[in-house]
Amino acid sequence: MTAAGAEAGAAVPGPLELLAGRGRDLLVRIVTVACSDRALPEMAAELAGLVVRSSRELAFCDVYVLDEDERALRGPGGPPVPLGEGDVGWAAAHGRTRVHADGRGVAVPVHSGRSTIAVVDVRSAGRCLPEDVVLVTALAELFAPVLCSCRRLRAAQEREHAAERFAERAVEVQEAERSRLSREIHDGIAQRLAGLGFHLSAAEGALPDHHPEARRQIRHARELCELAAAETRAAIGGLRPPVLDDLGLSAALATLAREVGGPPPRGDGLDVTVAVSGELEDALPDHVQTALYRIAQEAVGNCVRHASASYVDLLLEHDRERVRLVVKDDGVGFSIQDVYASRGGGRGPGRRPDSYGLRGMAERAELLGGRVIVSSRRGVGTTVEAVIPVPRS
Repeated sequence: MTAAGAEAGAAVPGPLELLAGRGRDLLVRIVTVACSDRALPEMAAELAGLVVRSSRELAFCDVYVLDEDERALRGPGGPPVPLGEGDVGWAAAHGRTRVHADGRGVAVPVHSGRSTIAVVDVRSAGRCLPEDVVLVTALAELFAPVLCSCRRLRAAQEREHAAERFAERAVEVQEAERSRLSREIHDGIAQRLAGLGFHLSAAEGALPDHHPEARRQIRHARELCELAAAETRAAIGGLRPPVLDDLGLSAALATLAREVGGPPPRGDGLDVTVAVSGELEDALPDHVQTALYRIAQEAVGNCVRHASASYVDLLLEHDRERVRLVVKDDGVGFSIQDVYASRGGGRGPGRRPDSYGLRGMAERAELLGGRVIVSSRRGVGTTVEAVIPVPRS
């Protein structure tokens, strides 16, 4: 090596010397950014700004982070950079520093173990100073654990969002099928029953007075037809209550309370109350409202079918993070172990049929990341509590 070359080599300090030469402020800034609650891409932007402020002559810096599929890198806006393409993609694919063709920039890989997880791409107005290249390489090593944590957080958030989208889609498919059945029943069976009732009334009016037995049979048939029509209307309303779409969950619960609390034969004569507390800044997503309404519907239906209760209280509480539904009755109660027990110690067909409603409520809540807790004892009534997290906007 020539004397000039030795002098040039000695003029560029090593990574530790460079970091130490920048003083404690640089390390404090790195720790401050690393300990912040920022996620990608905000964290990448903060680290990029830190690189420019710490350098001598660097004008721009972008931090590109490898996505979970490890096929492309996401940078500050613009389309992802495919692995192997351009200076950034080449540095990521080969795990080595890549100098830009014009000498005014360099792409430095960020390693985590044997893998490249990101690339720090810097540019200068003129040719990059060797000192700045060494500094960027040193900072890339310090950024590795920070970006590793950010990638894990991003992956967890994306899985959570995917689960939310799956749950929303699953509820949408269920409700679409219920709506289809509702329309078919309304346009088919309900219309046939209405026509049948009309013809029975006409037949009764056409009978001579000296056929009392025939009149009695026709009146009985008409009563059965009216009862079937009423049950059909109730089934249509149960499949998809219009009030849930028009006015929301609170109004739908109030309508459910009026229907169940009305006098027979339309209602069941229960004393049903509904209380709502808390306000959401935004309306609950449709699939969350639907799931909560179905849980309330099943819980109130269980009260009617099994509890022999005199009253049912419904409480709906919501805030920014979660919504809570409580259905409480004063009925006969039951043993939860007995309900979930299987005849003969087996599974499947031996399981008691009244456990399906409880499991259905739990599955609806779990699909949305929530839970259902059922508390009951013989003689003291039953409480069903459903808690569902509110999806972030």
